[in-house]
Amino acid sequence: MTPHFLPNLVNRAFGDPGVYLDFLFERRAILFDLGDLAPLAPRKLLRISDVLISHTHIDHFIGFDLLLRILLGREKSLRLFGPPGFLHQVENRLASYSWNLVGSYPCEFRVVAHELHPDGRIVAAEFSSRRAFARENDREGLVQDGLILDEPNFQLRVAFLEHSLPCLAFAFQEKRHVNFMKNRLEELGAPAGPWLSEVKAAVLRDEPDQTLIRVAPGGKGLPEEMVFTLGELKERVLEVVPGEKVVYVTDTAYTPDNCRRIVQLAAGADYLFIEATFLEADRAHLTARQAGELARRAGAARVIPFHFSPRYLGREHELRGEVLAAFQGEPAER
Repeated sequence: MTPHFLPNLVNRAFGDPGVYLDFLFERRAILFDLGDLAPLAPRKLLRISDVLISHTHIDHFIGFDLLLRILLGREKSLRLFGPPGFLHQVENRLASYSWNLVGSYPCEFRVVAHELHPDGRIVAAEFSSRRAFARENDREGLVQDGLILDEPNFQLRVAFLEHSLPCLAFAFQEKRHVNFMKNRLEELGAPAGPWLSEVKAAVLRDEPDQTLIRVAPGGKGLPEEMVFTLGELKERVLEVVPGEKVVYVTDTAYTPDNCRRIVQLAAGADYLFIEATFLEADRAHLTARQAGELARRAGAARVIPFHFSPRYLGREHELRGEVLAAFQGEPAER
């Protein structure tokens, strides 16, 4: 199956937390947390459309300034999602700079910040470079079943976890994965082209099998228009399978409520990025063993631990080994 999305840690396991989710066939990316962004080239930062902030400790939010600097002066809108108090923090962060020159910029850069609450409320506000990033257009809504974004080919959900303060965990779920089998297309005599995107969109919209798909003539020796039904294409050249799921969990405690919410959010995940800050003998945040156990309980296909405590420099293999042993169901050492 050809992946459409590629998730990777922004930093190594001992660095600031963060995952960069690249859309491989679009000029777009989603970022989980805003820590140190130095490893990401400007061209990668320019692809970011949405940032999901677990909480605003400095190692999760210090990268806001770098991202702002890269995007400023470009015609772009950036969406941010964060925990209670987030709007006030974004407003203060933007107000800490002098913006007397941005009014003359030819392009408008907008920040649309969303503050999420455990009771399901979502409060949003906008900040535009045209008006020196003054807060405006406040509005409020409700989130149902943790769903904060619902786009044609993916959904984003949130779960509230507790440690010393509310911390958000996020799940990215591709709705369905649509692949075209190249050899079957050749057998059909239909050339690759923009019409394939139309087919994919029709599948994701659940259009009926009787829907007609037209392939325009011209190019690559196609003398006349070809017409297929969507059902025919599904049967002959498409592979439609469940989409990939990417889950991000950090800075939380191993309590019954947190564990239940993590397992529910991460159920069937293809990629579970989860903190494994300490060894089991040094419990505080999630330990490596606890991270592996949660990944196993959720039925994740793979677990990627991160946010290792610096106290284990030179002992990374111990943390990874403890995660893997728990993930594989091996009993804890006595």
